[in-house]
Parts: sequence; C-alpha cells; structure tokens
Amino acid sequence: MMGIGMGEMVIILLIVLVLFGAKRIPEISASFGKGIREFKKNIGDVQDSVTGPETPRYDSRLNVGEPLARREPATPDETTRPEPKRLV
Repeated sequence: MMGIGMGEMVIILLIVLVLFGAKRIPEISASFGKGIREFKKNIGDVQDSVTGPETPRYDSRLNVGEPLARREPATPDETTRPEPKRLV
C-alpha cells in the first residue's frame, strides 16, 4: 500500500523524540504549522492574482477613460501576435 500505517507513524515519532527531545517537540510542531499556514496563504495569493479581475490599461494618446484594448492596431505586428496563454 502507498500510505503510512500506524507502525510507521510510531517509529517516526520515536525517532523525532530521540533526536529533538520532549521539550523541543511543541516548538518544532508550532513552527511547522506556521510554515504550512504561510505556504497556503502564499498559494492563495498567487491563485487570486492569476484568476482575479483584470484591470484595464489606458493609453495616454487616447481619450481619457478609453481602454487600450479598444484602439486600432498601429502596426501589422500587433494583429499577428498571439494572445498570451494563461496559467489556470
């Protein structure tokens, strides 16, 4: 099987107890929990930035408030450029 059984968990806990001692185990587990929380928070921030609403870009040459996407392409290169792929 591909999992950690009860016997393996007991062996791992005994090794941790011998290596670090009983007084350091709460500190280690607290710092491990903080690390996991920070990791999850950062993953959530990245997902929000990827899937969040896009802010319209404006060109100073156009009228105020007119999005950049509405202007006509200035060069033929802009019409042949493919749209960038999004990571989902």
